[in-house]
Amino acid sequence: MASEYRRHSSTVLNLTPLIDIVFLLLVFFMLTAHFIEEQSIAIDLPEAQNSTASEDERFVEVIMAPDGQLLVDGFPTPIESLEETLRGALHAPEKRFVRLKGDNAAQFGLGVKVIDAARAAGAESLDILTEKP
Repeated sequence: MASEYRRHSSTVLNLTPLIDIVFLLLVFFMLTAHFIEEQSIAIDLPEAQNSTASEDERFVEVIMAPDGQLLVDGFPTPIESLEETLRGALHAPEKRFVRLKGDNAAQFGLGVKVIDAARAAGAESLDILTEKP
């Protein structure tokens, strides 16, 4: 028998479906990404000689601005609805603590109201943030 030579097929892999899927994934991630600008208020934290840094990430942050404005996790909140807002924020999984950042010029009475609202909302602890001199 005469041996036949092998034919080499010259088939090319079609990459069009792969490129379509990559573009669809790109569009999906672009549409689901959050393009939110962080709001920030310049506050001057009080100084303390004895302070320690905490690495725990399970907290709700309350910021007291010098003008009396309150921010709970970056969102402005009136003092009248602070307890309800804290209760909702503390209901999130893994969040049990409240951290209070208050400006040096903030009113002490407002800080006491925040502490009372955190206690009523069910916070396990409340930390008052300071900075080392």
